[in-house]
This record gives sequence, C-alpha cells and structure tokens, in this order.
Amino acid sequence: MNSLQSMSKSMLHARGGMAALAARLSDHYPLLLLVGLLIIASISSHAFLTHDNLFNLVSQLSVTGILVLAELIVVLAGGIDISVGSTLGLASVLCAGMFNGSSVWLGLIVALGTGAVVGAVNGALIAFRGVAAFIVTLGMLALARGLVYAYTQGSPLTPADTAFVIPGTSNVLGFPTIGLFWIAVIAVTAFVLRQTVFGRRVYAVGSSKIAAESSGLPVRSTTFLVFTIAGLLAGLAGFLLTSRVGAGTPSAGVNNELDAIAAVVIGGARLGGGYGKVSGAVIGTFIFGVITNLLVLMNVSTFLQEAFRGGLILVAVSVAASQVRRR
Repeated sequence: MNSLQSMSKSMLHARGGMAALAARLSDHYPLLLLVGLLIIASISSHAFLTHDNLFNLVSQLSVTGILVLAELIVVLAGGIDISVGSTLGLASVLCAGMFNGSSVWLGLIVALGTGAVVGAVNGALIAFRGVAAFIVTLGMLALARGLVYAYTQGSPLTPADTAFVIPGTSNVLGFPTIGLFWIAVIAVTAFVLRQTVFGRRVYAVGSSKIAAESSGLPVRSTTFLVFTIAGLLAGLAGFLLTSRVGAGTPSAGVNNELDAIAAVVIGGARLGGGYGKVSGAVIGTFIFGVITNLLVLMNVSTFLQEAFRGGLILVAVSVAASQVRRR
C-alpha cells in the first residue's frame, strides 16, 4: 500500500514538473523559435553566415527594429499605432528633400521633428479628444503617405550632403554603425520602461486605464507622451533608412507597420497592453528578419515572401491569443 502511494506521489510530482517545464518553454517560445530558425537558415544556405550577409541583415533590421520599439511602447500602454510606417516614410523624404539635404545634422533634426509632430498629433487626438487609436492612426497613415507621394512626385530624393550616407553605410570594427544606433535605442528604451516612473506608468495604463485613473496616475499625459515618443522613434528610423539607401523614396515604410506590430506580438507582448518586454520585441524583429533574409537567399519570389510574412503574422496573433488565455 505504501509503495502504491509513493508511486502515485512520484507520478504527480513528475506531472507537475512536466507542466512547469512546459510553462517555462511557452514563456520562452520566441527565443526557441529564433534559435530554430538560425539553425535552419545556417543549414539551408551556406551564404547565411557570411560576413557580408550578416552585415546586411543587421543593417536592414536596425531600421525595422527601431520601428518595432516604437510600436512596443504604444502597445504596452494599451494602444496601437498603424501610422508608424508612413511616419517613417514622411520623415525619410523630408530629411532628404528639405533644405536640399545640405546637412546631415539638419536632416536628422528634420526627421526627428517630423516624427515628433506626427506622434504628438496622434497622441493629442487619442488622449485629449478620446478618439480611438486605430481610427486616428489609420487616418494619419493615409495622410502621411499622401504627403510622401505629393512631396516626392513619385521620384526618389537624393540629399546633397555626401555625409548623409555615413551613419547608414559605415562600420565600426566591422559592425554596422546603423546597428549601434539600434543598440542605443534598445538600451534607452529598456531603461526607461523598467527603471523610470514613466515606464511604470506605461505598464499601469496598459494594464487598466480605469485602475490607473483611480490611482491618480496621469493617464492622458502618459498616452500623449507614448505616441509622441513612438513618432520620434519612427522619425529616427526614417533618417537612418535615408542614410542607408542614400535617398528618400516614395515607397519608404510601406507596410512596415504590419511588420512592427507582428514582431511585437510574436515577441510576447500582449496587444491589450500591460505586458511585454524589450528583449521580446528584439527577438521578434530578428525572427522576421531571418525569415525574410533566408527567403531572399533561396531566391523565393517576392509574392511568396509576402505570403510567408502574412502567414507569420497570423501565427503571431494566434500564439498571442493563446498566451493571453494561459495568463
């Protein structure tokens, strides 16, 4: 009898251990997915691990990665911003075209200013006028993209200052300079969200606006600042994109908002707000980047690449829904 009881207890402990292991693996599914993708990419293409390819991969991801962090901040606060791609595009063409692109520093100021203004308009309408974030940013998406096409007349704008391309194409000890910008933004964003009062307010507002208001937190000003910061980061991404390609193009940032939202979600953030990590957003960015890079190396057609990206977005949303139910 005692042996049967001990066996049953052992089985219960084993089941509990397996459940705990499954829960921990579920919490780290983005990292496990990325590791699996890296292994597959390394085996599938001998060119994947070459220096030139990894250099280009980091350069590409740096722009997208900054945009993902902009989206992450908004999502953590319980919002959504589908205008970040168009904001990037507008900042990109304006920094290249205004003042004839005569100064890289002036271009940076123009890009940051453009992004901040767009973000502030979004934030003001959402926080102080009570308009839904989806509606506001959908309208801003169309407005900003229309301004991009009107300003460029459908043609790329090349800045006059040759130093414009230095941040986007140079390297430091073999590592792309543009990647250092991304790392800096990652570090600052992580510090702000985890170590400052503002960061704690962002999580609180995203968890429950009603509870945050009841606690005396400045919900409206926090929401306004969140969207303004997101616009500022999108402006920085636009400047770096112009620096990387050497011109502001009318197609800059098209559909990038979908990639940003999907990377945030697949990185473990909750679309309803209040839960998510910078590390998860970075991993989500790499997951999208590795898949896209591998498809290019395998000469998969552009149309099928779009299908793969769409499928990954659906997977991301499904996984996010299951994570919410589990929590």
